[in-house]
Amino acid sequence: MEERALQYPVLKEGEPFCFEGSQVGILVIHGFTGSTQSMRPLGEAYAEKGYTVCGPRLKGHGTHYEDMEQTTYQDWIASVEEGYAWLKERCDTIFVTGLSMGGTLTLYLAEKYPDIKGIIPINAAVDIPNMEEMSNAEEPRFLDAIGSDIKNPGVNELSYERTPLKSVKEILKLMDQVKSGLHRITCPAFIFVSEIDHVVPPLNSQLILEQISSEEKTLQYMADSYHVATLDNDQGMIIEKTLAFVEKQLL
Repeated sequence: MEERALQYPVLKEGEPFCFEGSQVGILVIHGFTGSTQSMRPLGEAYAEKGYTVCGPRLKGHGTHYEDMEQTTYQDWIASVEEGYAWLKERCDTIFVTGLSMGGTLTLYLAEKYPDIKGIIPINAAVDIPNMEEMSNAEEPRFLDAIGSDIKNPGVNELSYERTPLKSVKEILKLMDQVKSGLHRITCPAFIFVSEIDHVVPPLNSQLILEQISSEEKTLQYMADSYHVATLDNDQGMIIEKTLAFVEKQLL
């Protein structure tokens, strides 16, 4: 795709972040129409434990939905591969975690890079029937927002107020590609899924659990969070169990 200039500045709290630490790196990936704000609490918690952390901003995100409309799923892949490369330069061991489409991209990386030590998908998306219905639509150009599905009433996600139809078609392509390659994943996986999710059907996580080839795989249900669980009531549990999972793999 032809490179285009960014039309809008990056929003405050939507910037990418990196923390230098040990030889163990953790890539943290935000979701579709969202921003790095949704993953920063996890990234900071992992950095406090001494890990090297990278939270890339997916191209077209954290600015304006018209920017997102110009990007493709290959652009989003390129954004996370850049973050992965940054960690590879500094770390011997890499883990990857991601929320929603960030979880989809986590799975993509695990399919492509078998040396990844472990993955932590959080409400990852590989099959969203409501979106499939839009695959052949030509209008409207922008759809309603899908962000900020959070049970805690005092918390808001920094996400777009509109969703580009073109971008929906792009995530459908990404999900199809990732879903067809799930069997290639062999690394340990700790899968988080909210019992109630108004964006990604929880059955996605069950499908991922069943189709990946990992010998070590766990499905952890979250009873007190909706889709954006990383900002919701189960945030502390996600951090605690992720750190335990990482430490176990390092033994």
